[in-house]
Parts: sequence; structure tokens; C-alpha cells
Amino acid sequence: MLALEVSPRPAPADRKAVSRGLGAHNRAAYGRLGGTERWILARDGAGAVQGGAKCEIAWGWLYVDWLWVAEAFRGQDWGTRLLAAAEALARENGCIGTHLNTWSFQAPGFYRRQGYVEVGQVIDMPPGAIRYWFAKRFDIA
Repeated sequence: MLALEVSPRPAPADRKAVSRGLGAHNRAAYGRLGGTERWILARDGAGAVQGGAKCEIAWGWLYVDWLWVAEAFRGQDWGTRLLAAAEALARENGCIGTHLNTWSFQAPGFYRRQGYVEVGQVIDMPPGAIRYWFAKRFDIA
């Protein structure tokens, strides 16, 4: 018999037990699945970061976890350049494609214009908004 427990801060050993269990299951199904984190940064002339993308390469895909451009640089194609750099990084690493998620109050139209296809959505996440998932395969162009 198991007992369920809800914890805001489980012990490191407990987190590790879940991580190890899931990792073992995934490796049995697909082999080693560890990801590689990469950052793409846009700096101004003084060296300050004015935009960037946090990416992870895993499972043959590049995931764009974060993409941000400072307000003063929006509308100048910096988002497009950051996304293109992420796609180039994916191709350099032999990825099938890229995937990401965004909200209705962020940039779903931007990603559609960049050739991304909606692969899922959850309405009211958060309430009143839509969370979208997008993917772009390189072998379908």
C-alpha cells in the first residue's frame, strides 16, 4: 500500500528518487535522453543583455524555453534573429526541428509567421488566456 503526500519542498533524496525512476524508465524506452542547455544572447554596445533565448537540445529536438527582447529593441527583427539563431543551432546539432510554447498574450502570431505549426493548446491557462505549443520540423518545408 502506498500513501500519498503533497510537499512544497521534498527532501533532495526524495526528488532524486523520482528523477532516477523516471530517467530509468525513459532510458529503457529510448536510451540516454539527457539534454544540453544553450543560451543565445543579444547585447548592446555596452555589453548589456537586451534579448536572449534559452534553449535545450534533447531527444533530437531543440526546445526554445525562453525568448525575450527588451522593449526598446522590439519591432527591429531581434526576435526573428534570435529564433533563426536557435534554428541554426538545432540544425548544427542534427535536430529534427524546434518546439516551444507561448501564451495568447505573448507571441503566437510571431511564431506562426516564422513557420511554426500549432500542435496543441490549453484554454484558460491562465484563466482568460490560451497556452499554445508550436513545432517546426526541418524536413517539412
